[in-house]
Amino acid sequence: MSKVVFVHGVGKQYLSEDSLGRDVVPELLGGVRLAGGPVPTPDEVGVAFYGDLFRPQGTRAGVEPPYDEGDIETDEEFDLLMAWWAEAARTDPAVPGPDQTGTRGPVGWAASRALRLNTVRAALDALTGARCLRGVLDRALIGSLKQLTGYLTDDTVRRAARARLAARISSDTRVVVAHSLGSVVAYETLCDPTLNGNWDIRMLVTLGSPLGMRALVLDRLTPAAEDGRAVWPKPLRSWTNIADATDIVAVVRDLRPSFGDLVTDVAVHNGSHMHDATRYLTAVETGRAIGAGLLPEAGVR
Repeated sequence: MSKVVFVHGVGKQYLSEDSLGRDVVPELLGGVRLAGGPVPTPDEVGVAFYGDLFRPQGTRAGVEPPYDEGDIETDEEFDLLMAWWAEAARTDPAVPGPDQTGTRGPVGWAASRALRLNTVRAALDALTGARCLRGVLDRALIGSLKQLTGYLTDDTVRRAARARLAARISSDTRVVVAHSLGSVVAYETLCDPTLNGNWDIRMLVTLGSPLGMRALVLDRLTPAAEDGRAVWPKPLRSWTNIADATDIVAVVRDLRPSFGDLVTDVAVHNGSHMHDATRYLTAVETGRAIGAGLLPEAGVR
């Protein structure tokens, strides 16, 4: 059974567990090797795949639905888009912020439809010009946004994704590595008493995680946070949260204040692909955290 389980993020709906594994498992092993840690065998690394839950029925593989600004339909989607825009403007001098575009900043549903569409269009134009998203089409960006908000608002998808991860974790699993939306899936799965019976997870490694975004994510978690402090997952011993300083998805990069003193927040540099999972996996900091979880018990804080 898998000693290490990797959980992917958004935008994987046209892949499979096998195709994703071909990309991420070698990079994960390489990161641990760079860090000088105990390197698991490829057979000891499993992939928890849930991307197909977001695949539209009847859509040809590789073709995104033709999303445009009119498809930002809910307050949650709009608020997340505005948060990404503001963070991109903060971390990338080439990205104009909301106040520089004449949109008058974020607006709610009470505003006119035309003003809201103009604001969304301005946000998409700004984001697709950011270094971290250069070459990303509107429809792909909107699709990723819809997956994150969809997980938090669709209980059927939520339960199914958690079940997929739970099926890959066994009593032999020591490390869970979770990227982006996968960190939300991993956290809720590890907290679920109906799923986590005999698990002993020595290390959770989160990469580019949105878990710290209070209104959009933290306040919507199951179990619910109390007074801004999240519940610690019962089977978990230690947690390393890793984020690139310019990763717009990881808007709140320090999870320790919200998730407890057993979280270690670590900064990395991923180059121009700030949110890319493989860039995170090859970072020596990630390899060091995974290796720590694979050491004998004395090696874990």
